[in-house]
Amino acid sequence: MTLFGLKTVLAALILSFCSWLAGRRPDLAGFIVALPIASLIALGFAYAEYQDPVASLKFAKSIFVGVPITLLFFVPFLLAEKFTLSFLECYLGGIGFLIVGFIIHKTIFLII
Repeated sequence: MTLFGLKTVLAALILSFCSWLAGRRPDLAGFIVALPIASLIALGFAYAEYQDPVASLKFAKSIFVGVPITLLFFVPFLLAEKFTLSFLECYLGGIGFLIVGFIIHKTIFLII
């Protein structure tokens, strides 16, 4: 199996496990997804593959800036009851917030 294949299988297993767990223990699944598991795996694989500490540090900084910004996705879900939003409206609204968040991320990342 290629390195790309190994990375694909590992990521798929983690996501599949969390989506399965969400049906049984949504609290635990949410906590696991909130962990920086993907960041740990991606940073380790990227460094192992490219051996470029400068690129790895930039990658880590981008993740650091991006993590709080990506929480914007959940804003519509937090406001769903107050504004009687459906799941689909929350989901699409969250994607819209992520688009705005990406622009914010790009701007902040240019500064640091």
